[in-house]
Formats: sequence, structure tokens, C-alpha cells
Amino acid sequence: MAADLVHGLASSAQDSAQDTASLRSVFEAITADSCPHSYNFHMHTVFSDGRLQPEQLIAQAVSIGLKGLAITDHHSVSGYRRAQQWLNEQPDRQMLPKLWVGMEVTASLLQDEVHILAYAFDPDHDAIQSYAQSKAPVGDRAEAARVIAAIHAAGGLAVLAHPARYRRSPADLIPEAAQAGIDGIEAYYAYNNPSPWKASPKQTQEVRSLGQVYGLFSTCGTDTHGLNLLQRL
Repeated sequence: MAADLVHGLASSAQDSAQDTASLRSVFEAITADSCPHSYNFHMHTVFSDGRLQPEQLIAQAVSIGLKGLAITDHHSVSGYRRAQQWLNEQPDRQMLPKLWVGMEVTASLLQDEVHILAYAFDPDHDAIQSYAQSKAPVGDRAEAARVIAAIHAAGGLAVLAHPARYRRSPADLIPEAAQAGIDGIEAYYAYNNPSPWKASPKQTQEVRSLGQVYGLFSTCGTDTHGLNLLQRL
């Protein structure tokens, strides 16, 4: 029985590592045209501040034709678990999108409140559990370097969400996030909620340029809170 448990844990760790590697490859190929019809790595359900049930979200992702996505509820993986269960129950899974585990964590960086997106981590890992309790961390646990370290300990990738939405400028935050160990930045983001969705050109150029300087990959996402995955609100 002990041998079976060890084998199961090793297999789970291997699967998680493969998920992380495959997602990193996707992130390294992301462009401004990747969202919102091919990939979407920033969406919310009723398990945080979104309006969609997880099953509605994943069904809509299938209808759009997404190749891959992540549900990034604030401090919760419950929406991801429900969506993954829905995918597992479908009779033909060959044409379904890849769903990576995700979560959005509130953190402190340069005394500014920022959001860090966690991807492809083991949701059952001890290091990440305290950040998945449906509430923002406080005190030292909220420091960006500590949040990033927890994500890495759980085998995941850490991304600075919408870097041009904070009190401090991307020119301040991105170098500091890089020093704290961040893996990537959400370079493609629609700051003024246009219809149809389109990454904001000015902010995209600034954020991408800074990301390249510090060797960070770029991600994209609609940050959907409403009922339409092709819009933010």
C-alpha cells in the first residue's frame, strides 16, 4: 500500500510537471491575436467575483473553439475543479480544450496592491493551500516574493496580472516582480473594455518591451467577470 501511495504521488508530480512545461510552451508562443478566440488565461466564475457557473464557462469555451484556457478565480480553485469535472464527463474529449489550473492572488509589491496569476500548479500542494481559502492573504504572506515562491513550490508558473492597472507604473513594478521571481506578465490585456475585445496597443507595447528586457514570457486574457468570455464585463 505504501509503495502504491509513493507511485501515485510520483505520477501526480510528473503529470503536474508536464502540464507546467506544456503551458510554458504555449505562453512563449502567445501573440496579440491569441486572445480571445484561441486562448484565454484570465476568467472568473461565481466562485469569486464572476457571474458564470464553471460549467457555463467551460461550455462557452468549447463553443468559441478555445484551444486552451485557465479559470483564475480569486483565492479559489473550486471553479477549476467543477469545470474539469464537466470536461471529464464529456463523451468525446478529443476536441475539447486543455484546461490548466489557475488562481488569482492579491499580493503586495513596492507597497502597491497587485494581482499575481498562478498557473499549472498542484492545487493540493501544502505550499499553495493558504492562498486558496477564498480570501486575500495578509501580512508577510501577501508579499509578492512569498506568493511567487509558494506558486513555484507547488510546481506552477507566476504571472503579474494587468501590469498597467496599478498605482505604480509597469516600469517600476515589472523589474521588481522579475527580481521577486515572476515568470511572466499579462502583456495582452484590454484596459478600456473595448467591444470587440482587443489588447490595448499602448500598454501592450510598454509591458511587452519591459518583459523582454527581463526575460519574461507574455500571457493574454479577457479577465471576464460577466457572462461573455469575449469581454471583461
